Amino acid sequence: MTSSYPYTPTTLRTTVKPRPWVPFKPHEGHVEVPPLPFKPRSDDLLGTYNISTHIILAANPRVTPNIPVPEPPPRSSKRTESDIKNLGLELMEQQARLGEEGYSGVTDERLLWNCVNRYVKKTRRPKSERRGSPCSLCTQRIWETHLCYLLAACGAIDEIWSWESVQHGDSALLNRHNLSGSSDWTDNARDITNFLINYMPEEVETSSLPIQLNRVPVSIGESREKSGFSSRTLVVAGHSFGGCSVTLAALHFPALFSSIILVDAVIDTYQGPMWELMQAFVGATLIRRDQWPSREDALRSFKSSPLFSAWHPDVLRLYVDFGLYEDESGCVRLKMPPVHEALVLANPRARREAWELMEKLDEKIELLWILPGKDILDMSISEVIKQRPWRRPANSSNIIFKSTGHLIPQESPEELARVMADFLHRKYDICSGKSKL
Repeated sequence: MTSSYPYTPTTLRTTVKPRPWVPFKPHEGHVEVPPLPFKPRSDDLLGTYNISTHIILAANPRVTPNIPVPEPPPRSSKRTESDIKNLGLELMEQQARLGEEGYSGVTDERLLWNCVNRYVKKTRRPKSERRGSPCSLCTQRIWETHLCYLLAACGAIDEIWSWESVQHGDSALLNRHNLSGSSDWTDNARDITNFLINYMPEEVETSSLPIQLNRVPVSIGESREKSGFSSRTLVVAGHSFGGCSVTLAALHFPALFSSIILVDAVIDTYQGPMWELMQAFVGATLIRRDQWPSREDALRSFKSSPLFSAWHPDVLRLYVDFGLYEDESGCVRLKMPPVHEALVLANPRARREAWELMEKLDEKIELLWILPGKDILDMSISEVIKQRPWRRPANSSNIIFKSTGHLIPQESPEELARVMADFLHRKYDICSGKSKL
């Protein structure tokens, strides 16, 4: 069952001063392309969409300071809840101190890469059947179960790009020797923007693309910054950290975006109860298990976990297939090491900046918020969630998934696809089987 939050004036404020956008700078000299530590995708989805894997240079320079990665604490069954919370607090306070230092002395130009998967329709429809520009969505790979449901309902979507930040998934394998011991969500927003402005192909092509995507001409990139895409309608869906990242990107480059679907995007004041709650999450993440004898052992372990057992079985299988890799010992490990997952969770600044700036987001960009209705025990956190979709009330709507918690794409991919299909049909007149974009 779904419902919506009525208009709620946003009274919550933060004390953070949003930082200016750091301009992109091309890498100078020869760039050594790393060998891929993973097998590129070359399969299809639903028999109608080809899947391919690509890499691009991440945004340069990095906002995140390049500091040593902290040594993760050893796993132990003897730790109390208080011990775990203190581990999280220590890391969060360190990240907060780094954030308070702002952008002073940004000189880090280490090479990092983003991995993206492309889902493109095998056969383009004749121009006479198209109304307007192709509809492209940027999401995350773990949404593939959801994409199956969505594309079954919306076969008029021509192309989808699936995004991985520098410390997630296959990107994490590419960057494992160059990742910092700090994390700033602003860098992910800049990486997404870098892809959209400098690397996303101008047209949707059914032909294959090189693994390392070519930069578009400078003139096209400059035109996109000011006027958006000449032949695309861009709809972006982002969950949690990803939702905050795409919001930051849209705040600085609104012309790129037609609409954004924010699936419990983590945009908030990060104060009081939220700060307290995150201490336990960060601490538990630091010491989570990251190695199993085999994928089947990992799958059994996840199924016995209260968190993972709530996932849709197909999503959980995808996580095991694509979220793990075989190490030198023959065991399987998480592609994203727990310490880097904890570092992402521990950094509060960008989500607070997004909250402060949200009311200034261009009203031409339609927003659909998809919010959780389950397991929200603290009234203060509940109030933040109620106010999120009304930080920019114009051209915005929201839907509550009453039976789902924060992990909506993992737990309710079919329901999420239905809601998104309804949105795309209403706004772009697709998914009806009649009018197509």
